[in-house]
Amino acid sequence: MSAGHDTHGHDDHHHHEDEGPHSTVKGYTIGFVLSVILTVIPFWLVMGKVFDNSSTTAFVILGFAAVQMVVHMIYFLHMNTKVEGGWSMLALVFTLVLVVITLAGSLWVMYHLNHNMMPSLHDMKNMP
Repeated sequence: MSAGHDTHGHDDHHHHEDEGPHSTVKGYTIGFVLSVILTVIPFWLVMGKVFDNSSTTAFVILGFAAVQMVVHMIYFLHMNTKVEGGWSMLALVFTLVLVVITLAGSLWVMYHLNHNMMPSLHDMKNMP
């Protein structure tokens, strides 16, 4: 074997196709503007008392928060299905499934503890 040949069969050129897109100032600016808009609108909804029902306001704010999380993942974290062969997106989906299971289970347990363990008003009157 000669010293000039690569014995491992690798090229000297390094390909970084799995790094994902590198954002530009334009990309960061778009992400920033969208983040500001998605923050100002819910603030206006609360301060302006646009909805009469506070539950409606809460659900609308949660919707804006979900959209803002997606904006942050795309424009600032550069997550998409192509980065790292899709493994980062798969890890995100797995994390979301675990969070939903944990939150739903916690709420279910707390509701049933409150329902089964707290004495009713009728029971409180009969206590010494």
